Amino acid sequence: MASLEMNIPHNLPPEEALKRIKNLLSGTKREHGDQVANLKENWNGHTGDFSFSARGFDISGTLTVTPSAIELRGKIPFAVSLFKGKITKMINEKATELLA
Repeated sequence: MASLEMNIPHNLPPEEALKRIKNLLSGTKREHGDQVANLKENWNGHTGDFSFSARGFDISGTLTVTPSAIELRGKIPFAVSLFKGKITKMINEKATELLA
């Protein structure tokens, strides 16, 4: 497994950022259920563990909402790590839109 680590800045109150992140995960289940399976999340305060399968690849990690950023620490399969740059760019774009 390869690691994926990102810090995505935001200017929202932490509770609002947390709410938006949780809504994104539940929306992903509804909108992309044909591509994403076994999406699980477990929150303890401002930190949540997540896992899912996408196109047969298992992905897992931790999201932490801080007062100024969302910290993402994840594990992706080596085969997927070839697309790490594209994945990082997509996450940054979606997160910037979500946290605006």
